[in-house]
Amino acid sequence: MLAMAPAASASAKNLAIELAPSAENPTRPQMGDHLSFQSRITNTGTAPVDGVISWLSIVRVDAGQEAPIGLEDWSAEKAVTRSRLAPGETIVTDWPMRLIQDGRYRAVVSAASRDGTALAASPFTDFTVRAKPVVQSARVLPVAAGVPLLLLALFFMRRRRVSIT
Repeated sequence: MLAMAPAASASAKNLAIELAPSAENPTRPQMGDHLSFQSRITNTGTAPVDGVISWLSIVRVDAGQEAPIGLEDWSAEKAVTRSRLAPGETIVTDWPMRLIQDGRYRAVVSAASRDGTALAASPFTDFTVRAKPVVQSARVLPVAAGVPLLLLALFFMRRRRVSIT
């Protein structure tokens, strides 16, 4: 049987977490754009919370493609730690990210404490990433078709000149 010592500080259950998108975010973000979210973690209890760790998670919610997203390419911030959060104190964190793949997503910030046995989480913040056209066929087709035709024309003109002389 696992015995737990009485905690000297409060746990994550005393943490209230809010998450909101930045006002500077694009209204219709697409792949390659940057978004930022801001979290506010407040100790609502009467005792300090020691060893606070918070992190951002993103899940894809497109039908048939539901999955958590690895943030290696999306976000520079992996986790934020605070040795102690006093009663009434708030940690404000900006979570910048670069949008890698189109789809529908949900962001959430979670927090845990060193001695706590529960996890605190913010409400979800939904966002959609539009696909960005990588290749525009109207620009590529004339070059893709025109260059080989031009080379063939030059080849036959040169061949014709060589055979006349």
